[in-house]
Amino acid sequence: MRRRVGVWLFGARGSVATTTIAGAAALNHGSPPAGVVTELPAFAGAGLVPLVQLVFGGHDVVETPLAKRVEQLVAGGVLPPGLAGLIAAELAEADRNIVLLPTGGSQYDVVRRMAEDIRAFALRNDLERVVAINVASTEAPYEIAGGVAELRAALDGSEVLPASVLGALAAFEAGAAYIDFTPSTSIRPAAVREWAVEKRLPYGGQDAKTGETLVKSVLAPMFAARALPVHAWSGTNLLGGGDGATLADPRAAESKSISKERGLAEMIGDVAGEVHIDYVDPMGDWKTAWDHVMFSGFLGVRMTLQFTWQGCDSALAAPLVLDLARLSALALERGHVGAMPFLGFYFKDPIESTEHSLVRQYDELLRWVHAC
Repeated sequence: MRRRVGVWLFGARGSVATTTIAGAAALNHGSPPAGVVTELPAFAGAGLVPLVQLVFGGHDVVETPLAKRVEQLVAGGVLPPGLAGLIAAELAEADRNIVLLPTGGSQYDVVRRMAEDIRAFALRNDLERVVAINVASTEAPYEIAGGVAELRAALDGSEVLPASVLGALAAFEAGAAYIDFTPSTSIRPAAVREWAVEKRLPYGGQDAKTGETLVKSVLAPMFAARALPVHAWSGTNLLGGGDGATLADPRAAESKSISKERGLAEMIGDVAGEVHIDYVDPMGDWKTAWDHVMFSGFLGVRMTLQFTWQGCDSALAAPLVLDLARLSALALERGHVGAMPFLGFYFKDPIESTEHSLVRQYDELLRWVHAC
């Protein structure tokens, strides 16, 4: 009988992580798996770990119990009323597996202790394998030059490396696959990717597409396929909650904007217009995106397309976290090493891939899933 798979979440008490943990428990109680792509018939027989066999744990910097976080999300309309009581046992189990992010000592010591936490999680729960997923707050861009040797030296030096880099290294040291759900530094530096390859482990990301960019990855290929020149594509994003507060910092917003704009350029070329991100605290965990597209039709007739996307960010993200955990566990089982570009279906800025069309990305994912 297949043993359970661990899902280690960096930012384990945040809105996305809490919704993921609560949502997985709700699915195991019979809730419909809306948004969980790997539950579609196309993925049947692929050997994916059953959702009921996922075990959750992680690192965070706060100690708020998950039950309290669920209550907050219920109050915000993210989770349905009465859910906390139904899944109390599952929340308590996950709480026992969430630990505070270690501090003190050199950064190498922090990585070592984080890796020990992940290994202890696997041993305590008798897990067959572990997938680590970064769902923490977005960081400002950060450049790391050199290879693994230089990175090892930096870990023992005075340079303060991003938390996402330390988390990725800890995952690899613990023998876990790693997924970055955010646009943070983590696996961007070549040295971090080399570290993963040295450990014979897979990694994937970055920056999950759950809203505006998801729609763009469907509409932009439409314009290209119909030979309709796009002249301008502008967007404004309004969001609240912790993610909105983080992105109110221009440096953190820069990471997000880079990943949001990459796909459009690679699908239809450079066009006028920008993406704006505005923090609106009363919106809580909800977001709204307005887009305005100017294009030409036959004989140069100017036309426009406008759309509005309104959604709950955590509820859109959580099923993708479950998909990525199952798919990455399958990659580990198959012995995949290095980047997982076939997971580009889930990301704005897919690692080692220039394909952004959602339909083509889906086909690529299915080809990999059924390759064996």
